[in-house]
Amino acid sequence: MARSAEPGRTALLDAGLALADRGGMRELSVNAVVAQAGMAKGSFYQHFPSRRDFVVALHRRYHDDITAQLLAVVGDMPIGAERLRLGVETFLDVCRTTRGTKAFLAQARTDADLLDEVQARNAAISALVTADLVAVGADHPTATAHLLVAMVADISLQELYDGMVRTDLRTALYTLLGLPDSTT
Repeated sequence: MARSAEPGRTALLDAGLALADRGGMRELSVNAVVAQAGMAKGSFYQHFPSRRDFVVALHRRYHDDITAQLLAVVGDMPIGAERLRLGVETFLDVCRTTRGTKAFLAQARTDADLLDEVQARNAAISALVTADLVAVGADHPTATAHLLVAMVADISLQELYDGMVRTDLRTALYTLLGLPDSTT
C-alpha cells in the first residue's frame, strides 16, 4: 500500500508559512523550507517541481484558509449590507491573526510568479461582493468591488503594522460604501 504524500506536503507548506511569517517571501528558499520542516531536500522536489510551484501552493493554501473562515461566517447570510459589512470585518480580523498575512498581502503583489494568482483571487472576491454592492444600491458595483478588495487589503496591512484594529479606517470604508458602522 502506497504512503500518502500529504503529511510531507503539509509539513513543507507549514514550514513555508512559518518562514514567510518571519521574513516574508524572500525567506522561501528551498534550503530554508526543508531545514525548517526537518526534511531532506529531495523530499521537497517529490512534492513540488520547483520553488515557484511551492510558492503558488503556499499562496493558495493561505487564501483558501482565509476564504473558508470568511464563508463560514457569511456564507448563509442574505445578500446585502450586513453580509458585506460582516465579511469585511471577518476578513480584517482573520488577517490580523493569521500567520503570513504581510507576506501574502503585501509582498506577494511584487512577486511575478504570483501575479496571476493574486489577480484571480481578487477577481473571485470582487465577484462575491458585487452582489452585495448591487443590493445596497452602489453605483458601478463591479468597479466598486474591485476598489473595495484593494482598500480592505490595505486596511488589513495597516492594522497588522500598527498591531491593532484601526476603527478610523474601518469607519471611513463603511462611510464610503454607505454601510452602517458597527465599530463605534
